[in-house]
Amino acid sequence: MVEMNSWQRGRLIDHIQLVVRDMEAARRFYGAVLEVLGVPILDADGFFFADELCVSAGEPLTGRAHIAFQAPDRETVQRFHEAALAAGGTDNGGPGLRPYHADYYAAFVLDPDGNNIEAVYHGPAERSAPSVEIRATS
Repeated sequence: MVEMNSWQRGRLIDHIQLVVRDMEAARRFYGAVLEVLGVPILDADGFFFADELCVSAGEPLTGRAHIAFQAPDRETVQRFHEAALAAGGTDNGGPGLRPYHADYYAAFVLDPDGNNIEAVYHGPAERSAPSVEIRATS
């Protein structure tokens, strides 16, 4: 097993862009699940975004993606799953512990375009930093 305290040292992802068929369905789905996680969505001309996630419409679709959002606790993982199903998502693994490490508590849903969307709580370890600053030392 990997010690998660050493992994959670900042943000790994710069951004993720999903190309979807139906912007209205995607906006409804991501609006619901990100609201549960406390992340606001900003709308723009032809796309919407939330932190590192950008969603736009287009063809051809580029294939199925997997995105995992950090949740602050198990209750939020459960609320994420409920909100996703109510907003048109499909169950892909209900809330529960997973074998990835001892405290990996997650739920999985497929969004309206079949992307695998996860909310995960890694236990009481320190959460990721809002940003990371790297400085060279001599």
